Amino acid sequence: MKDTEVKQEHPSLYLEVSSESGEPRLPLHTSIVLFLLSYCECKTFKVFLVFKKPASCESLRSQLPASLSVSDIQVEGLPQLVKACRLPAVLDETGRLCRAGLAVVLRHIINTTIEADPTRKDVLALLGFKKTCLKACAEVSKWTRLCEIGIPSAVEEHLQNPQNQYLQLPLSILTLERRLAEPVKVHNDDKIRRQKLKEQRQSEKSESPKGGRGKPDAEPESGQPSPVRDGLELRAALAKLSVDSVPALTTRENSEIRKVKTTDLPPLEHVFAEGLYFTLTDVVLLPCIHQYLCSLQAHAASALRWVPRLLRWYGRVQEVPGVLRAAEACGLHLSVPQLPPTSSLPEETAAEDNVASPLEQEEGQETTTQLPFVGGPRPTMTKLKESGIEAVFAPHPCPAWTLPWDALPEAINPTEGKMSNIRAVRKMQQLNNLVAVVTDLARPGYTVVDFCSGTGHVGIVLAHTLPDCQVILIENKEESLVRAQSRGAELGLKNIGFIQANLDYFTGPFHIGVALHACGIATDMVMEHCIQTGASFVISPCCYGFIQNAVKFTFPKSKKFQDTLTYKEHMILCRFADQTAVQLPPDRRLIGKQCMGLVDLDRSWAAETHGYSVRVMTMEPESCSPKNNMLVGRPPQKSGQEAADGQALVRN
Repeated sequence: MKDTEVKQEHPSLYLEVSSESGEPRLPLHTSIVLFLLSYCECKTFKVFLVFKKPASCESLRSQLPASLSVSDIQVEGLPQLVKACRLPAVLDETGRLCRAGLAVVLRHIINTTIEADPTRKDVLALLGFKKTCLKACAEVSKWTRLCEIGIPSAVEEHLQNPQNQYLQLPLSILTLERRLAEPVKVHNDDKIRRQKLKEQRQSEKSESPKGGRGKPDAEPESGQPSPVRDGLELRAALAKLSVDSVPALTTRENSEIRKVKTTDLPPLEHVFAEGLYFTLTDVVLLPCIHQYLCSLQAHAASALRWVPRLLRWYGRVQEVPGVLRAAEACGLHLSVPQLPPTSSLPEETAAEDNVASPLEQEEGQETTTQLPFVGGPRPTMTKLKESGIEAVFAPHPCPAWTLPWDALPEAINPTEGKMSNIRAVRKMQQLNNLVAVVTDLARPGYTVVDFCSGTGHVGIVLAHTLPDCQVILIENKEESLVRAQSRGAELGLKNIGFIQANLDYFTGPFHIGVALHACGIATDMVMEHCIQTGASFVISPCCYGFIQNAVKFTFPKSKKFQDTLTYKEHMILCRFADQTAVQLPPDRRLIGKQCMGLVDLDRSWAAETHGYSVRVMTMEPESCSPKNNMLVGRPPQKSGQEAADGQALVRN
């Protein structure tokens, strides 16, 4: 990583450019980032458009905000940390901290804007009520995956091959349409719902039944909202952005309204994607939905009738101050597509309501294929034993090995952090175990990746202990990784790099993957990443009770366990695997330890189908943690030439 040692004046933002018929084009992920930069009026970053072939960004100028400094760069010229990630990516001024992935980069742009100008409450509001909008990684959160990956990918595919895609809307689009139909709940929404009830009753009084106009709050045949409901909820949504021209909601209702039970209040309808307020999710969706609706308008206008709520959302987004300005700067000419005259839809599309969304399909698979199960862990363990399956722990290869803690710099010692002395001693014992095994596996020139690194307890020790290896720390939480970077700088480590990203956005080569207390399916995500790369792994699992079927994983994982247990029976093992705390009775802890061993045995057998040799062992001393299992996996033996190629790849 020598090329990243030179400090830069400004953080660098790298955006992908794709090619269509030999001409450069901006993929949706790039358009989304540019739109947010324009909306935030953020000029902090030096922007690079990344080309795979020699080309210029001149033909793309109309889609680039004039306020940005934009340069061209070839893939071969990217810094090593950036080259190891999927774009978009931001490299900080030190050249050692890379933030990669759409949601991570967008959230960083927002935080950077707020740091430069704390008065931008409209930008701060994009992060949502608890500042968690799109913070959960796509590998775990179905909503993040839908918005960050599902919809952009579906629209990209549609735009590249539109000929036969108009008679069937993408499932991700249908999922969003149905999501917009659900009632929403927001923090302290009682006042808004009472205001809504008040306006509805006032409207009813002002409307004369003799006029024959019907109920004022009925849904019009066109599928568009009534003026009363649309006005109240949109007013409340825009008021959140501190727009002076928006009147504040009434703060005190009359007694008649106050006496109405909360359960009898009218529900709030979606104004924006996540509910009532304009958030980062809407920023992500706008360039995608804009291009998709324009395509439908041009080639299959009748299909717009399938997405009335999406059309309504699209119109409401344009009322947010700053959106039209930002869109124009990026070459997005927003307009509300017009529905065609009333006509019957093609027969092929009549069954649209019967198409299940991806989320519904997944949930159906999980609930309909499993048999009912009642009972504790003993029946499940007995069932496994009758099939010849028992938890077996391999002997520890070096139980007495320890780091020379007294001789190490203070910044490496866990006591440097904010933890008690007892916890610090246990943390040192845990690190002894992982570092011992990694040291045995490592060779000069290897790249070691510390997944779910937190503040860097494992990665920083490894970088200090293995100066001939490159160590990369990957963590999704920015505050933790910034702290790790500060510790690394204090120690003057030159063989270390930091990446804030979800695992899917890290694509670089490495030889050993390590993770201490990877929670729930994070263990399975790290194992999968190592297996795909052909790397060894040293993982200490944690939070077994959080294991559940997800987008990428189903449980049990191995064929032997699948032939013996149902999903719900496997979940029983996972829940009881968490019952190993020291305050529990010894017999309960023993059962918990056996359940941990069985869950990890299932994981190890799944890895062995890829040719891996896997051992499940216990940390020494066992008291160092209630979650004291370690999974150590070695890939199939590589030929001498393959090993040499791997070494050359790291050196380059």
